[in-house]
Amino acid sequence: MSLNHPTSTTKQRRPDWAALAIAVVLAVIAAVIFFDVARVKGAAGYSQVGPATVPEWIAFGLIGLAVWTAIEAFRGEFPVRDRQELGPIVWVVAGLIAQMLLLNRAGFSIATGVLFALVAAGFGRRKLWLTIPIGIILCLCIWLIFAGLLQLSLPAGPLEHLFL
Repeated sequence: MSLNHPTSTTKQRRPDWAALAIAVVLAVIAAVIFFDVARVKGAAGYSQVGPATVPEWIAFGLIGLAVWTAIEAFRGEFPVRDRQELGPIVWVVAGLIAQMLLLNRAGFSIATGVLFALVAAGFGRRKLWLTIPIGIILCLCIWLIFAGLLQLSLPAGPLEHLFL
């Protein structure tokens, strides 16, 4: 019996292509961070620790995770996953896109409240008439804490201007 052919007791495993894709994405993100770090390195001056230090550590960590994920993908030891439903992903991505489009026009509270509601819809809570106002109220409270108490700048829209 040849060792190269699978038998009834051993099953030859193929690489996990989804895990390999994740490894590639991690490596690409690390490369982008390294590129940005290279542009910022000169700002550190004479100090060993500067604005590029932590992003550089993060990039090295992402490279490590990418290598580890690729090794595990080739070993084929990831658990078998159920097929992903596309609907929830669409709701979450739509929420992120809506927030990006609304943030500078409608302000933090409305944009992030819409994100909250669409992500809740992705998790099965489809009552947008209820989740949008709840999300806006929660996000307005967060905006008030960050802008009022912590003096941090978040995008203000018409709703936030009522409290300025």
